[in-house]
Amino acid sequence: MRRTFFLLMGILLAAFNAHAQESRLEALLSKYKLADLDKQSFAQAPLSASDCNALVPYLIEQWNNEVYDRLEQNGENKVIRRGNLTMTFEEREFGEIPEEGHSLYISLHGGGNAPKELNDQQWRNQIDLYQPAEGIYIAPRAPWDDWNMWFKPGIDELFEDLIQWMVVTREVNPNRVYLLGYSAGGDGVWRLAPRMADRWAAASMMAGHPGEAQQVNLFSLPFMIWMGENDKAYQRNEEAKKKAAVLDSLEQANPLFYVHESHIVPGKGHWMDRADTLAVSWMANFERDPLPYKIVWQQEEVVRSNMYWLEVDKATARPGMRVDAVVDENEIEILRCDYPRLRIYLNDEMTELDDVVRVIYQGKVLFEGKLKRTLGTMARTLSERGDYHWMFPSYVDVELK
Repeated sequence: MRRTFFLLMGILLAAFNAHAQESRLEALLSKYKLADLDKQSFAQAPLSASDCNALVPYLIEQWNNEVYDRLEQNGENKVIRRGNLTMTFEEREFGEIPEEGHSLYISLHGGGNAPKELNDQQWRNQIDLYQPAEGIYIAPRAPWDDWNMWFKPGIDELFEDLIQWMVVTREVNPNRVYLLGYSAGGDGVWRLAPRMADRWAAASMMAGHPGEAQQVNLFSLPFMIWMGENDKAYQRNEEAKKKAAVLDSLEQANPLFYVHESHIVPGKGHWMDRADTLAVSWMANFERDPLPYKIVWQQEEVVRSNMYWLEVDKATARPGMRVDAVVDENEIEILRCDYPRLRIYLNDEMTELDDVVRVIYQGKVLFEGKLKRTLGTMARTLSERGDYHWMFPSYVDVELK
C-alpha cells in the first residue's frame, strides 16, 4: 500500500501530459471502483488544485465506464431498471448536436389510475406531443398504473439513471435537462420539479394537479404553468391560479429568483389545443447552474440526502425540513437549518481552498480552518451524485443546535 501511495503521489507531482505517466495513473485508478476509492489510504493524501484538475478526466472516464456497465443491458433496449421497478422509454432526436452537448427533454404522459392499455396509449401519444428545435426528446412509460404514477418513491432514482445513461451514451449536457408533463404527467412535474430541483434546467407543468407540492425549492429553477381556464376537474384551474400567486409572491420577495410564467389559457379545458407547446422554446432559454451561490432546500414527501452542494443524514430528514445557505468566497453562511448536522461540499470553483474557510450560523463560527482536497472525496461524490459537476474534492461537517 505504501508503494501504491508513493506511486500515485509521484504521478500527481509530475507532469501529467507524459504518456507513460498517464498510463500508470489509469492502471492504478482502474483497480478500484469509484465508490471504493475513498476507502483506500492513498486516496486520502492531500492534493493541490492542479492535482485535482489533472485527475478529473480520468475519474470522468472511469465513471462513464461504470455507468455504461451498470445500465447497458437495459439501456440499449430503452429500459431503466432499479430493483423491481421498470421504466421503458421512447426517444426522438431533433437538430444538430451543439458543441457543449445535446439538450434532454423528459416528457411525462397522462393517464393515471386506469387500465394499462389506456396508459400505454397516453404514453404513445406523448412521444409526438412536443418537438424541441434541438435535443433528445424522451417519453418514458410510468412504472405504475396509478393516480400518483409519476411521484411515488423510487421514481427519482429511475430518472437519475435515465439522465446518466443519456449523458454517457448520447452526449447530453447535464446542465440542459428539462422536465415537462401533461395531465397526470403534469401532476408529476408539480412534485418532481421541486423534489429534484438540482437536476433540471427548467420545468413546465401542463394541466396537472399540484396536490401537496410546494414551490420553495424552485428558487433557482425556472418554472412554467399551463392550464385551461375551464379545466375544472379536481379544481385544477383554481389550484393552478393559487400556485401562480404563490410563485408571484416568492419572486417578489426574491428578485431575480423564482423565475416563472403562468398561462391560464382562455376558453380551453383539459386539452389546450397545443397552446402549451410554447413551453418548449421557453425552457430552452435556461441552463442549470450546478453550483448556485445560494440554496433554498425544503424536503418534499420523498426525502433526499443532498441538494446541489449540501448533504444531510437521510435518516434524520422529514418532509418540510429546510436548510438555506449562501457561499460568498470563503465564507459559508447557514441562514436556516432544521437539521442537527450538515455537510457542505466545496471545490475550487466555489472557494479558494488553499485559504481559510469559515462556516457561520446565527452569528457564530461553526468552523474556521483549511480543508483538504482528496482523490477519495472526488471519486466518492462523483459515484454517489452521478454528475461530474458535483465531483467535490473537499467537505466540511458542522453541528448545529
